[in-house]
Amino acid sequence: MKKNTGIISLILTVAVTAGLLALAAVGVGENKTGAAKNIPLGLDLAGGVSITYQAKGETPSAEEMNDTIYKLQKRVEGYSTEAQVYPQGDNRINIEIPGVTDANAILEELGKPGSLSFQDMSGNELLSGTDIKTAEAKTYKDNLNNVDYEVALTLTDEGAEKFAEATAANIGSRIAIVYDGETISAPTVQNAITNGNAAITNMESYEAAEQLASTIRIGSLKVELEEIQSKVVGAQLGADAIRTSLLAGIIGFALVVIFMIVMYRLPGVAAGIALTSYVGLTLGLLNAFEITLTLPGIAGIILGIGMAVDANVIIFARIREEIGAGKSVKGSIKTGFQKALSAILDGNITTLIAAIILSLKGSGSVKGFAHTLALSIVVSMFTALVITRLVMNAFYALGLQDAKLYGIQKERKTINFLSKKNICFVISAVLILGGLAVMGVNGSKGKGALNYSLEFQGGTSITIPMNEALSIQEIDETVKPVVSEVIGSNEIQAQKVDGSNDVIVKTRALDLETREALCQALVEKFDVDENQIAIENIGAAISSEMRSDAITAVLLAALFMLLYIWFRFKDIRFATSAVAALLHDVLVVLAFYAVARLSVGSNFIACMLTIVGYSINATIVIFDRIRENLAVAGRKADLQELVNRSITQTLSRSVNTSVTTFITVAVLYVLGVASIREFALPLMVGIVCGAYSSVCITGALWYVMKTKLGKKN
Repeated sequence: MKKNTGIISLILTVAVTAGLLALAAVGVGENKTGAAKNIPLGLDLAGGVSITYQAKGETPSAEEMNDTIYKLQKRVEGYSTEAQVYPQGDNRINIEIPGVTDANAILEELGKPGSLSFQDMSGNELLSGTDIKTAEAKTYKDNLNNVDYEVALTLTDEGAEKFAEATAANIGSRIAIVYDGETISAPTVQNAITNGNAAITNMESYEAAEQLASTIRIGSLKVELEEIQSKVVGAQLGADAIRTSLLAGIIGFALVVIFMIVMYRLPGVAAGIALTSYVGLTLGLLNAFEITLTLPGIAGIILGIGMAVDANVIIFARIREEIGAGKSVKGSIKTGFQKALSAILDGNITTLIAAIILSLKGSGSVKGFAHTLALSIVVSMFTALVITRLVMNAFYALGLQDAKLYGIQKERKTINFLSKKNICFVISAVLILGGLAVMGVNGSKGKGALNYSLEFQGGTSITIPMNEALSIQEIDETVKPVVSEVIGSNEIQAQKVDGSNDVIVKTRALDLETREALCQALVEKFDVDENQIAIENIGAAISSEMRSDAITAVLLAALFMLLYIWFRFKDIRFATSAVAALLHDVLVVLAFYAVARLSVGSNFIACMLTIVGYSINATIVIFDRIRENLAVAGRKADLQELVNRSITQTLSRSVNTSVTTFITVAVLYVLGVASIREFALPLMVGIVCGAYSSVCITGALWYVMKTKLGKKN
């Protein structure tokens, strides 16, 4: 790169980065398009619409309610992956959709859940709504290559049999789709449909197809529902949480950049520019793709910053090694990027695989976390491999060519990590087994193996008609302490209802005596009308189906990560030891949750998923170096010395990446509100554990399997 080209490249990079930040800060035009404040926020950060449905007729069974809740959850994820659906009492279902303020519009779009049937022209029912598995609007091209619209139906196994008989008997006739007594569509049967998949074609527009598909989906619920209440609720965490999180993010980011400059000199400056680009691009893409941002989503961005830093650390370490080996600075920059590429790609692709699986198979907060994580991974790879390289080459072209500006890596004395492997294995076993023992003891005492939150086990909802409107901060300072003192627990969620003075407080399940005591305390403290206080039981926001989805998604993600590592490293022992180390980190953090009795809710899921992504990325870096050294040393290599050397060579990466990620989360812990601190604390434990396992466990596991469970080849 010539000097003039370097100047232009640097100016353009800085200008584009500044432009992205300016766009995120103020936006463009009257609607402030692109501004960070327009990023959709979840219920925990911004509030949304709350709708309560009640089952018509007799009280449905638990199985029918669970099936209906799960289907509604899938339905409302079209509005936001962070939408929550949970039971309220025996025959009510509550839906909370973040980021919206018009309850009537949502009700109109969502439709009124009711009875749906497919009837012949004589009015005989051929299928019911429960025979339909899914309904989806699609576009297709007809014989003349014109774009047309349709509703694609997938039937259940039983529904497919019924539909095959019905279509065979009604070829050339219409089958009416009747919803709540009204015919909403009457397509003509062209031929017998026997494969369980059908299409309603020639829709007038995509919007009409989507409306029909939506009505069919909502009508396929087992329980017929009617809307009895809708309201706009405020954020669960409030503006203070957003403000402190933003401040923590800015301070943490600044400390990371300073750390990188101190540790890596001129390359640290390049990393600072690249990381700033990462922030600007991430905010812009969150806006563009309308990804709902919640506390778990913030975790995905934090992990993305960690991985962006990690990629830069790997690159800079390689450049220093090349300079230390006597190469020119220019050649070292080129070779450093080339040698770092495999570790960066393998680490990021492995985590990206996990994010994709979690997005496809997960639901609720798991899906939201996966979207944010996937976006962060792609952006972090781009900034590290493209922006950092561009800036580094520009610096060199500008005449900054002294090796001292880049640092010189001297050959380190190899540390004999494997000599301590048995001690490390014992420490890990004690931590994990100790945590499991604590869980067993807590379970036997009736306290629960873990401290499950309202989202996991449900509880009690109290609607308090205050005499004046309170902000969420005032609720935290005045209402929550009163409730906490009466029920003997700090696990309380509070929201205000927009357009009224009502405050909704959710707690663990309360017995009759505690409810009466709470009502009395509220009357005495706030002079509210006791007769207007509404108290109801609510079910878990994270249903058993959602938990099952999360577990399935994590297991599938682990399987696909194992297969990818096996494919890339050509050795199943790399893959199995990587997954074993990942499991180790998860179990250690689980033990911390059990011992510290931290609340286990959606934040717990986000924390565990973050640790999964962080752990596997750290492991890949060491395995990449072992693979490289094996290729050089050949079959006669001393495996113990080779593993020790590989860990020593990547030690600075393991320490520095852990320090930078820890800094970000630690600042969040120090400055954040209580719920954010409860989220950041186990994440800090996970980062420390990930650094420990990557240095002390992963290489040792591979070595043991290589020497004890297979041939030394």
